[in-house]
Amino acid sequence: MQRLNKRTWKIASLLLAGLMANSAQAATQPAFTAVQRETFAVPGSLSNAWADFDKDGDLDLAVSLKGGEVRLYRNDNGVFTNIGAAVGLPTTGKEVRGLSWGDFNGDGYLDLLGGSNVMPVDQNRSFVWKNEGGKRFVEVAAEIGLTIPGRISRQANWVDYDNDGQVDLYASNRAGPNQLFHNQGGVFSQVFAQAGITDGRPTVGSCWFDYNRDGKLDLFLANQSGATDALWRNDGAGFTDVAPSLGLAAPGRKPEEGGVGCAIGDYDNDGDFDIFVAVYGANLLYHNNGDGSFTEVGKAAGVDDAGHAVAASWGDYDNDGYLDLFVTGYEGEGGKQTPLDLLYHNNGKGGFDQILTRDSLLNAGDHGVEWVDYDRDGALDLSVMRGYSPVGGHFLFHNDLAGPAKGRSLSVLVLDARGRYTRAGAEVRLYDRAGKVLASRLVSTGGGYNAQSAAPVHFGLKSFDRVTVEVSFMTNDGVKKKTVRNVDLKMFSRKALVIREDGGSKQTSAR
Repeated sequence: MQRLNKRTWKIASLLLAGLMANSAQAATQPAFTAVQRETFAVPGSLSNAWADFDKDGDLDLAVSLKGGEVRLYRNDNGVFTNIGAAVGLPTTGKEVRGLSWGDFNGDGYLDLLGGSNVMPVDQNRSFVWKNEGGKRFVEVAAEIGLTIPGRISRQANWVDYDNDGQVDLYASNRAGPNQLFHNQGGVFSQVFAQAGITDGRPTVGSCWFDYNRDGKLDLFLANQSGATDALWRNDGAGFTDVAPSLGLAAPGRKPEEGGVGCAIGDYDNDGDFDIFVAVYGANLLYHNNGDGSFTEVGKAAGVDDAGHAVAASWGDYDNDGYLDLFVTGYEGEGGKQTPLDLLYHNNGKGGFDQILTRDSLLNAGDHGVEWVDYDRDGALDLSVMRGYSPVGGHFLFHNDLAGPAKGRSLSVLVLDARGRYTRAGAEVRLYDRAGKVLASRLVSTGGGYNAQSAAPVHFGLKSFDRVTVEVSFMTNDGVKKKTVRNVDLKMFSRKALVIREDGGSKQTSAR
């Protein structure tokens, strides 16, 4: 018999573990409670994005609605009040399909981008609401070059694709070419207009991460209407689609099938980031083999349910040290759709158990989804959007995790050297005392449904043992790492460990 190499053994072991996991007894239903149900029960809710817009320490919630309203709920110690109209956000107008938070002008306050979804196509545009000191928002898209006319908006990513320290913008388009805009002092101009990353396929989901660990952010695209998906490798001077050669393109789709949302996470805690794709069709999970290649393991891992999946978000809701996965979707005829959501509990053996029932409180969303610890109690809460029916809402569910597990977590807020939230795509890893990687998280570059939140990354952990935290920042001089040793979880109860970028590798101790 031919000897199997190390990589083949790893893949075989992963698949076997997944198959064994699928036969195991499912995890129990988690305990969640609805928050301000009447306040949030607004039909036509599409995208949800979280950020601390006023720098008071609480994450606030932005929501886009079909009628053109953009709501902004200020979080005051866990109580939410809609102040959107009072701070200058629209109450009517073109339907806004996506929302993304990012500090485009580097003033330390997070700005908000939204894009429209109307017919005819040429009536579409994007909006940028500049945050003026956490007190009001002013629409400035025209003056900074980001109206993006004719774009049927889907995901938009505030990312620093060229590692020059300024936040650029990638704008996905459901009905035309995507566009990448370079930031020069707060004014934007399109780049690579004739190159491949200006992808003409109908894109809904776009996720940036450094798949090959060369210090440059690459781009995965989930494409609709029978189109193949893409993975645009960032070569510095340009981009190359390596999805076909890496087995990530998903060819052979029917016209009604396609990728919708993508979610990046290290679900098996090996230090490498994997890709989940929510699909009209069978969902996909690409395991990162750590050598620049991927293996599709959706069926073996138990996450290949077929239907109309829209969006996905990774989050360790039970603080056991492994990322779980929530997927929003729907079933039924047009105008009468009902949610059909999935909650995959990670069993820690390479596989997942789908534990959500149709009558579950959490089976409430058909579009946006974000895990967020809105009340800073150490347990991830769930935020979902329902927009495809006469009834609906932007529902928030509090995680009622009890006992020691509730506090067995660590939140890490990654900032640049000036204390600004501009390092989307930075990587955060935890290590135990022996130097073994415990878990990895990506500072969000976008996800859920056409949304980009700006929040700390969350780690659930198996124990209260002290850990080492390592952040990998991408720069033009390569990857720069900052390490904080001897981190005591109990010292960061109800607050985040803040790690700022500096000029090179640095090690400190948390006391």
